Parts: sequence; C-alpha cells; structure tokens
Amino acid sequence: MLILFPLFMRYIDQPFYTVLVSRIMILALAVTSLNLLVGFGGMVCFGQAAFFGTGAYVVGIFMYHGVLPACITWPVAMAVSALVALVIGSISLRTRGVYFIMITLAFAQMIYYVFVSLKEYGGDDGLPLVQRSELPFGLNAKSDEVFYYVVLALGALCMVLVRRLVNARFGRALQAIRENESRAEAIGIPVYRYKLLCFVISGALAGLAGALIVNQSQLASPTLLQWNQSGMLLIMLLLGGVGYVYGGVLGAAIFLLLEEVLSTQTIYWQLGLGVVLLGVVLFARNGLLSLWGRARG
Repeated sequence: MLILFPLFMRYIDQPFYTVLVSRIMILALAVTSLNLLVGFGGMVCFGQAAFFGTGAYVVGIFMYHGVLPACITWPVAMAVSALVALVIGSISLRTRGVYFIMITLAFAQMIYYVFVSLKEYGGDDGLPLVQRSELPFGLNAKSDEVFYYVVLALGALCMVLVRRLVNARFGRALQAIRENESRAEAIGIPVYRYKLLCFVISGALAGLAGALIVNQSQLASPTLLQWNQSGMLLIMLLLGGVGYVYGGVLGAAIFLLLEEVLSTQTIYWQLGLGVVLLGVVLFARNGLLSLWGRARG
C-alpha cells in the first residue's frame, strides 16, 4: 500500500500527503532509534535530539561547502552522530535513573548551543540548503515522489535490521539488562558494553533520520536539537508502544496525523493531543500496540 500511495495521491491531485507520509516515515525512524534505548534497553534518554540534529547539521554543513552526494554525506552524518552518542553514552551510562535523564538532557543542550554559536552556519536562524543531496543512480532528488521512495526503502531496511537486532542474542541480553541489571551482570553479561553499543546504534539511526529530515525541509534548524524535540520523540513513542518494534512507526503516524487534523480546527491543537495522550497513559500504559498484544492474549 505504501508503494502505491504516491501514485494514488498524484491521481487525486493531492501531492501534499506524499510529503506528509515521508515526514511520518522519517520521524518513525527517529522514534524507533529512541525505542531501542527506552523500550529495549530500559534507558530513558532525554537527549535524542542531539543525534537527530547532528545528523541534519552534518548534511547541511557538507552541502554549504559544496559536497552534495548522499552516498557520502548521509553515512558521514550517521558516523558523526554515532561518535557523539559514543562520547555522551560513555559518560552518561555511569549514572542511573533521574541522573541519567538529566545528564543526557544537559549534553543535548550543550550541543544545541554549540550549533547555535556557529554563526557561519546560520546560528539562530538555521542553515538553509540550496537543494537536496544528490542521489545515486541518477535519481531525481527534487521530486517528492522519488524522495518518498528513498525514505521508504531506507526506513524499511532499518526496521528489518532493528527487528533482527532485538531478536538476536544482543537484543535478548539488552532486554535482560532492562529487566534486572544486577542479575544480568551476575550471569556474565557485560552490561556497560551492551548499553553503550545500544546507545551508539541508536545515535547512528537518529543521525540518518536527521539527514533525511534536513533533505525534506531543506533547512538545518536549531529546533531539531532542542530539548522539546527529544520530548516530542518520547511522546510519539509513548503513544505507539514502548518496547514494540513498530511502536515508533505507529506513534509517529498518530502524532503527525493528529497535529495535521487538529491544527486545522484550532491553534490549541496540543490540548487535543494531550487528551489523547492522557487516555493512552490511563488505558494502554505501554502504548496503543499493547492493546493489540492484550487482545491476542
């Protein structure tokens, strides 16, 4: 159905929805990266925007200096975001609980102010992109439909990798750490190493999502690095389902569709979103996908 969606939107002359679904898929990837930490690793991170925004700015800065090929800039964006995650994770993972939340938030805000201080790259105003990255095989990046299919292919590939990862030995060890860290350590699981590796993988995926979002909007904005961006990703995850592989996909879809529908009715659309979120917290504490799991027994 997702393959035919742009063709149908073109047929009914509603290309806007192709762009909207592209954005949903990109944010779904970012939320899935957070789900690896929160849902499978038990690490409630409030600094995911640092990796997301870093990926976006890496592509923007490369483009500012005339480096356009996506086959160069996107992998570098992932690598730099993973490196940032390695540094932040190696320090943050020495703390637990609310201290872990606060230190990841602090690191994210530090990175935000670093990019805001780079006046050559736009500062507070952000860094506009003159065009999208050059795609391989002569694909036309200017076309929203072509970009949609690139996002769909990368998103599907990442979801397959995440699914295999959480069902592999690494993922099961990670879930054992989430359930009881002391017991996992007692049976010989290298807890710190596993959690740090999860942190780095999550950072790389968030960096790819950042590289895609900056190509779609053609603006590397400091708002991508702000703490409220991390909060928004966390809300999407809570809506969809914490600890479910497709929880991020469902959460991003519900959030952005609610935003789209409610914002046409009132400027106070967040009030409606808050009511929905309250209902999910009260009746489906692990997100909407938990209802599906409960129904299946």
